[in-house]
Amino acid sequence: MATWDDAAPDEEGAGVRVRVLTLNTLFQGHSRARLGVLAGILESADYDVVCLQEVISPLNLTRLRRAVKSYPHVAHASAFPVVRGGLVTLSRLPIVRRTYRAFTPTRPARPEWLMRKGALFTRVRLPGPGGFLTVVNTHLSANMDMDWAPSNVYTKTEESELRELAAHIGRMDAAETMVVMGDFNVPRDHRLFRDFASTAGLKDALAGDTATTFNPDYASIGPIDQMLIRPGMDATARVVFKDRIRLPDGTETYLSDHYGIEATITATGTGGGTAPTRAAG
Repeated sequence: MATWDDAAPDEEGAGVRVRVLTLNTLFQGHSRARLGVLAGILESADYDVVCLQEVISPLNLTRLRRAVKSYPHVAHASAFPVVRGGLVTLSRLPIVRRTYRAFTPTRPARPEWLMRKGALFTRVRLPGPGGFLTVVNTHLSANMDMDWAPSNVYTKTEESELRELAAHIGRMDAAETMVVMGDFNVPRDHRLFRDFASTAGLKDALAGDTATTFNPDYASIGPIDQMLIRPGMDATARVVFKDRIRLPDGTETYLSDHYGIEATITATGTGGGTAPTRAAG
């Protein structure tokens, strides 16, 4: 089990190694049972920070928090009537600040509006003199047509949200040590993702790998879950949770319709940025 002291300086002492994970948990279809299995996986894993998407139900959030006792620090926005944005960040490292930035709603009207999708900015304290790491957990609007042509209405929505996210990041200190991850709903090799990374001053932790992060048994979409880091940071990332799991009632299914992305990142811990302003529990 990873603890505060387990996030260790790298061999040259230039930074702190932090284990991170992002996963869209899928809000429907045995969601409570699947979250229970996920909780067991997280408890036995060595992650320091976990970013989850589609934890929409306040009841599911409560059950999850009770089940992941080794992650005592949890960040999320309002949990009534639903968890805002469906975004939850679990941490074994102390959370010192957090804030939620909702995207501006765009047409067409759709159920996603009820979630007020956006980005959850969380700053965690690194061990020793390591400083801080800002973790951005995000979930962009879905492209319901699975058509990323520039003229597509959902593509335009995603482009608008990426501009807003890049602007939020751009207002932070350029020295802020940061990892941005979540369900972008935009393929990794698409212009929108490349332009966002360039504008936000980030680099792809998966180095352009086009292996899918969405289970092809559900749809052939490709790598729409992403993880990015600031220049000067290093990451070793891979796709995880591809195999079937067994639920308590014996049902065999997948942990989610998405795969997860885990990474070991080397954080310099020099950041002291200004965006997150509210303390988190």
